[in-house]
Amino acid sequence: MQPFNNIYYAFRHGQSRANTEGIIISDPTIGTVDYGLTEVGRQQVFDSLSKADAFDANTLLYSSDFLRTRETAAIISETLGIETVLDERLRERFFGDWDGKPHANYSKAWKNDLFDPTQEFHGAESSSSVQKRMWSVIQSMEKLHHGKTIVLVSHGDPLMLLQTAFNNLGPERHRSLPYIETAAWRKLNPL
Repeated sequence: MQPFNNIYYAFRHGQSRANTEGIIISDPTIGTVDYGLTEVGRQQVFDSLSKADAFDANTLLYSSDFLRTRETAAIISETLGIETVLDERLRERFFGDWDGKPHANYSKAWKNDLFDPTQEFHGAESSSSVQKRMWSVIQSMEKLHHGKTIVLVSHGDPLMLLQTAFNNLGPERHRSLPYIETAAWRKLNPL
């Protein structure tokens, strides 16, 4: 893989109401207006930022337009004194028939990802298409910016699938990497 023009960080949203209620919220008509951060989630973001010495007033901040990610980005934005740019490509993976259902259904999607990452089981967005969607963000950033630190605020599956792309792994491998917990951040560029 060729060197990148920028340094990229994944930043997962803080704990949200969907996390505490144990349900999947992936439909943009719901997720963009409801199921924002809990008070614990807000504190998680503040705590995580206190350990993020790579982020400063020159950092570029891009976020999914879901409420939980916008609220996470707002905390980052206010703390660093920077603007947030919303990008729909950073949205949650759509889980089809499993949307609004218990979190246990995530494992069904992940099992199917291993079987065939190009298929849309139960109407869920394929892991392959999510990886391509997330990688298109990086391709855009590489054309727009040079020498920047860029933070991408998004969701668990999309960020893990983006990390597989950075590691030159297929989308079926996204569960083989260490998971990004709520309000955690991780450098994406390979060492």
